[in-house]
Amino acid sequence: MSDEELMGLAIDQARAAAERDPADVPIGAVVIGPDDELLAAAGNRREADQDPTAHAEILALREAARVRGRWMLPDCTLVVTLEPCTMCAGAIVLSRVRRLVVGAPDPKAGAAGSLYDLVREPRLNHRVELTDGVRESECGDLLRDFFRARRRS
Repeated sequence: MSDEELMGLAIDQARAAAERDPADVPIGAVVIGPDDELLAAAGNRREADQDPTAHAEILALREAARVRGRWMLPDCTLVVTLEPCTMCAGAIVLSRVRRLVVGAPDPKAGAAGSLYDLVREPRLNHRVELTDGVRESECGDLLRDFFRARRRS
């Protein structure tokens, strides 16, 4: 599958998160194995679970590790609709994900090139291959629409 198609799966997860709990920021993530197999898919659940760590990336990484039976995911790709925060970027590095595909940048909290670049930090023991801007407009629109609606209410 192409990065654009994979991002479509992550976008579906973002939309599902918004439908499940309208207070959850619509962010989706998928983990893809080496043969393009979908290992995990998740949307934000912070509000739904009242869990500050229930970011889409963390949930997807946990599920992929469970499916694979190991915490290291060196041959996997994580696809996420919004640039990961520092917590998620740290988890991506620690899980040894090979590649990260990002939709929209996060200039206020992004840790994959915008505010920080934790995923490619040379002082760490692992660096992640990064592809960003995949379906950026569509991913950004999901977030802009969400925050616009919140400001109105």
